[in-house]
Amino acid sequence: MNASTTVTRRVEYNDSVVRAFLLASLIFGVVGLLLGVIIASQLSFWQANLGLQWTTFGRLRPLHTNAAIFAFVGNMMFAGIYHSMQRLLRTRLGSDALSWVHFIGWQLIIVCAAVSLPLGLSQGKEYAELIWPIDVMVAVVWVVFAINFFLTIAKRNEKNLYVAIWFYIATVVTIPVLYIVNNLQIPTSILHSYPVFGGVQDALVQWWYGHNAVAFFLTTPILGIMYYYLPKAVGRPVYSYRLSVVHFWSLVFLYIWAGPHHLLNSALPEWAQTLGMVFSVMLWAPSWGGMLNGLLTLRGAWNTLRTDPVVKFLIVGVTFYGMSTFEGPLLSIKSVNALGHYTDWIIGHVHGGALGWNAGMAAGLFYWLFPRMWGTKLWSVKLADAHFWLSTFGMLLYIGAMWVAGVNQGLFFQALDAEGFLKNTDFVEVLNGGKFLYLMRLIGGVAFFSGYLMMVVNLVMTVRAGKAANESVDVPVHDEGPAVPVLALIFSAPVMLTVIVIAASVAFGLAGPITSAVVAAIGALLVVVCMMYHRRYQEQKVRWHALLEGRTFLFTVLVLIAILVGGLIEIVPTVVNKDYGAVTASANKPEMIATPSKYLQVPYTPLELEGRDIYVREGCYLCHSQMVRPFRHETLRYGDYSRAESFVYDHPYQWGSKRTGPDLQRLAGRYPNLWHFQHMRDPRSTSPGSIMPVYAWLHEQTVDFAATPKKLSVMRTLGVPYEQQTIDDSQELALAQGRLIADDLKKTGGVDIAPDKEIVALIAYLQQLGLLHEPPPLAQAVEVK
Repeated sequence: MNASTTVTRRVEYNDSVVRAFLLASLIFGVVGLLLGVIIASQLSFWQANLGLQWTTFGRLRPLHTNAAIFAFVGNMMFAGIYHSMQRLLRTRLGSDALSWVHFIGWQLIIVCAAVSLPLGLSQGKEYAELIWPIDVMVAVVWVVFAINFFLTIAKRNEKNLYVAIWFYIATVVTIPVLYIVNNLQIPTSILHSYPVFGGVQDALVQWWYGHNAVAFFLTTPILGIMYYYLPKAVGRPVYSYRLSVVHFWSLVFLYIWAGPHHLLNSALPEWAQTLGMVFSVMLWAPSWGGMLNGLLTLRGAWNTLRTDPVVKFLIVGVTFYGMSTFEGPLLSIKSVNALGHYTDWIIGHVHGGALGWNAGMAAGLFYWLFPRMWGTKLWSVKLADAHFWLSTFGMLLYIGAMWVAGVNQGLFFQALDAEGFLKNTDFVEVLNGGKFLYLMRLIGGVAFFSGYLMMVVNLVMTVRAGKAANESVDVPVHDEGPAVPVLALIFSAPVMLTVIVIAASVAFGLAGPITSAVVAAIGALLVVVCMMYHRRYQEQKVRWHALLEGRTFLFTVLVLIAILVGGLIEIVPTVVNKDYGAVTASANKPEMIATPSKYLQVPYTPLELEGRDIYVREGCYLCHSQMVRPFRHETLRYGDYSRAESFVYDHPYQWGSKRTGPDLQRLAGRYPNLWHFQHMRDPRSTSPGSIMPVYAWLHEQTVDFAATPKKLSVMRTLGVPYEQQTIDDSQELALAQGRLIADDLKKTGGVDIAPDKEIVALIAYLQQLGLLHEPPPLAQAVEVK
């Protein structure tokens, strides 16, 4: 068609829903940061828990993380996606109705989370605390978002998909896979459930989800936003298209394998730990490739960094992306992880990504998008500059304090004397020694929050000065040329070479000492072939990936395959093998008698199970671990190291990721019942210097034993060997065990308490932790056939 007769049509973008998501993100940012300041103050001043069950650290910390991730970053992400994809695809969103269902549904999820988490309604898994009805809501709303997203792509007026859309696609298809698998539950009531995975399996699935929620909710969509808004802000194209291709595919493929690095030196099988560590270190390269692609986009426009607050925040965000993706692989090395895990170093690492990368990119997006969505200029550039410097100061103070505190804690716990025994035996000593650093964290958090409030004022005044209006553009109507056949793309040289290289890499990992040399030789030959093909590729100037960008369905399928490979290889073998160490007999020694390992977990009694649910409800796993690592300093401090079979009946697992208090895996019998009773009422009466909140309500509230039979029935469905008689008599059994504890409390401390109080159930659970299974007499053993 001749250019002079080009037909155009008018497209009005749906910016109303973009504005709604922007305002929601701005508001929930205040909520998330305020909660962060509150819980930071609770770690400096235990009185800030207020003595109320709804305001303890264990209940507010999940509210803080969910508000920051799903409310603040989530709404910002949706705003950026909906705004940028309309411009990139030159079309209106697929459905106005679905857009508003998505917005209203997401805010309803956030409100439900805000109500349920302070009430103690939690699944007890980090970043996945929401109870099962809310999980269903999340799945439904995400499906609405996905349909709207792909409808928009289907009606696009641009043939090829820009790099930002690639990252959005990865987010849209990966999050439901992660969320659904990790939240597979069997309900016991409308407000309670148990996960289908338990123990080691649950730990692996949880951190496969947890790590990749960071990857595909907090990273890939924000990278898409970076690839669109940073070039827009500086008026320069992305530095390298080719680097963006490498960045995208390597990141999507490698990220999904890295989850086990959260479980290094634990009871997780060694092969899974090694895979997680290796792939985490490999992530270094593509992550820094993306960072450099962002930073080098400013070539010739570095002067804007001095004058434009949008560029300042975006560049700080990209820089902290690089810092976090350097520190993450570093912490994934086993020796470094042994020092940093369970310490405040991890808190510093997480907040480097959250405050630097996510909040930095959010601020840059806000300062760029708010004036344009309301058709005006930013109210005050000077106030935005003040926000930048104050938030940067607060962020560095916060992260620096946590780095120093974390390294100090790791060295404190590892310290041994000349005879090989612990130099530091008092856990509380390290808390008291780090009070100054906790105050630095609090001051840094307050400074960052104050800077955010400056931005809120600035943007509110900007909105008041402008008027909301939807942008309209004239879009040329093109006749599409013949499409490249899907099979031709699938069986093209780049795809086939990629498949062969991956297969060769897997074969090398599985090969023995002799065959590995053969595989290595084949790999070297493949490298030569790839180099020859690349030379031909350059000579013919064939842009294979550009052809792929025009085939949305094929592109999406390849992304889905890339993220499924690692998950299936890591999770399936672990889930299938549920009998870690269950027997000591060996298949090649049939004369041995098969006896249960002495470390095989004892099923919880009805009262202990109720006590465990209280432990989960109060968020105790956020400050206490239940995993003794195989290090001398840990076995001296806590007892024998943990085995996989010690957790087979734990639904959910409760290994924890931070030790603000000591590990509890070998707690059984260490203290009398009276000590636990007094410790929960007034922690400082038994542990001077403790920062733990009081739990006085546990001494007043009663356990609902009417729900116990259903809980045991569900646990039996999940593989816990409860007899039907035990389930039928569970209420009577729980009360009988409760009376034993109540009688002991009265005998040893003159405490008069009813056997159905929550504190009694919690004591029963704590006194069972780490209880070893006694092998049966020889006559009762089963001979291996």
